[in-house]
Amino acid sequence: MTRTSQRIDALDVLRGIAIMGTLGTNIWIFTSPAGPAGVMDALGTTGAPETFLRFLTNGKFLALLTLLFGVGLELQYRSARRRGTPWPGWYLWRAALLFAEGLIHYLLIFEFDVLMGYAVTSVIVAYLVGRSDRAVRWWIIGVGSVLTAVIGLLTAALLAAPEPRADGAAGAGGADALFAEGSYADQVAARIDSFAVYRLEAVFIVPMGIVLFLLGSRLMRAGVFEGSDRGAALRRRLMLAGFGVGAPLNLLTSFAGEEWFLVDRYLLPPLVALGLLALVTTVAHRLSGAPGPMRRGLTAVGRTALSCYVLQNLVASALCYGWGLGLAAHLADQGPWWPVAAWAGVCALFTVLASLWLRRFDRGPLELVWQWAYQAPQRSRREPAREEHGPERERAVR
Repeated sequence: MTRTSQRIDALDVLRGIAIMGTLGTNIWIFTSPAGPAGVMDALGTTGAPETFLRFLTNGKFLALLTLLFGVGLELQYRSARRRGTPWPGWYLWRAALLFAEGLIHYLLIFEFDVLMGYAVTSVIVAYLVGRSDRAVRWWIIGVGSVLTAVIGLLTAALLAAPEPRADGAAGAGGADALFAEGSYADQVAARIDSFAVYRLEAVFIVPMGIVLFLLGSRLMRAGVFEGSDRGAALRRRLMLAGFGVGAPLNLLTSFAGEEWFLVDRYLLPPLVALGLLALVTTVAHRLSGAPGPMRRGLTAVGRTALSCYVLQNLVASALCYGWGLGLAAHLADQGPWWPVAAWAGVCALFTVLASLWLRRFDRGPLELVWQWAYQAPQRSRREPAREEHGPERERAVR
């Protein structure tokens, strides 16, 4: 029971860290007066402090969250096997709900939603998770190799491309007007118009997700969350790879220039994320006694991860964009410390709200809606069956 509890606590803490970390990446988008366009334009011109701060979060917590989605898929698969229910069965309905949630989140709140990509990935991986270890290994190697090759070719093309001329002031001004002064309706309309552009990241998210979903599933089977000797040995190897190899290389690509953006976000961060997963799990196993405020807060965020993910983007939008407080334009000259302060404030807010919410409920608000939507069609199918067999059961009792 102790080991099971520690494993569950570690997963909740990891989810909480991943949610806060994704905001650590996205906050640079919200706090730029030009929004996503401003962040991309600034990649090659940021100073050393801002570059280092971006290095700490860029891609790593997205990869960690993706690994944890794979762990969750593995848990769903095990649950279905224990109950003897068909797989993927109702899991496909979960994927459909995730896609719908992501689409709504994209249209109404945030351009770079990852839930739609996760939904597509989960459908693919649902048909792979139960296959042999050898088959899964080849899928990881094959998809990972193709992704690496594509990123390598694109990076080589960026390095060989001529330097762009600085004559795009008009385009930048339009972006500034949209995010710094535009209405909420204007931004929703822009997301609809630019759907293909903003969803282009799925080209990298889906194959990366296939690799990390499967890797998260197999790491769990290998005992990465166990308090056993094999779990400890596996975590040591992951920390060595993540912090000894991945992090130093990732630091170099962060300072190497914007041409290395794809490597810096999609190729090296997953390696660092493996080290983070191993480190947090190791610390969780070594902690004893009642959890302190930080651990309780991270656990609360982890248990309400979907709600916190949506809330953090909604609050950051209201703080930074022109239809809200417009702080992105007002504080644009405050350097990298203003995004850090915004990140800390939003994290503190949803941590407190999550902790208070869980005093009365066992799930987050969106998680409750999700659970209702997931179970609704199953209940509707069970009720006619009960009505059909009710008289027969009554006669059998008599």
